[in-house]
Amino acid sequence: MGDTQDDGGADEHLVREAEKIAVALGRMFPGLCEVVLHDLRDPQHAIRVIENNLSGREVGDSATELGLARIADPDYPGVLQNYPNRFPDGRPVKSTSIGIKNAAGRYVAALCLNLDVSVLSPVTLALSQLVATDTDHPAQPPETLRDRNARELRRAVEALSAERAATPRSLSRADKRALVRRLHQDGWFDQRDAAQTIADLLGVSRATVYNYTR
Repeated sequence: MGDTQDDGGADEHLVREAEKIAVALGRMFPGLCEVVLHDLRDPQHAIRVIENNLSGREVGDSATELGLARIADPDYPGVLQNYPNRFPDGRPVKSTSIGIKNAAGRYVAALCLNLDVSVLSPVTLALSQLVATDTDHPAQPPETLRDRNARELRRAVEALSAERAATPRSLSRADKRALVRRLHQDGWFDQRDAAQTIADLLGVSRATVYNYTR
């Protein structure tokens, strides 16, 4: 019984030390790089720290698919470097995930860095090495930086925009109104936070989205 308590205390110490690293890294790159510490001992409420929040998640949110894969497999790669990802509003991301194991070889935490590549687009040519992602990283589950319902909604918005040969943000006001009405008719607004997700994708306010449904 004492060994179990000692192990738990050691694991908590590891996570607390990682918290300091997460906060320091996030504050070094404000507005550019989101840093998230996941406590893999509690996958339903895994996010322990989220510094420089760019994805809209909160402390206490659940682990991503990658985190669940680490929990299930102690042999999962400890570091996944520079893999392509996306924020919920569609912005491209370059991500790195670092698994943290305890003395017994179990993953207890993961430190994840999500670099907002979109803000670098004006100088992409000069920074090609910085924004590049590895093409030979190990196989991994697709990762969602928001819940799956939001991912499906984003795909629906992108598909409806593509029918008009445009991206969601480049649609005219009339086309955005028509798109929102179509989503409303198709029942997408039944999902939690749907209006905010649509607003982020279209580049308008949540109030405007609700006005478009009338």
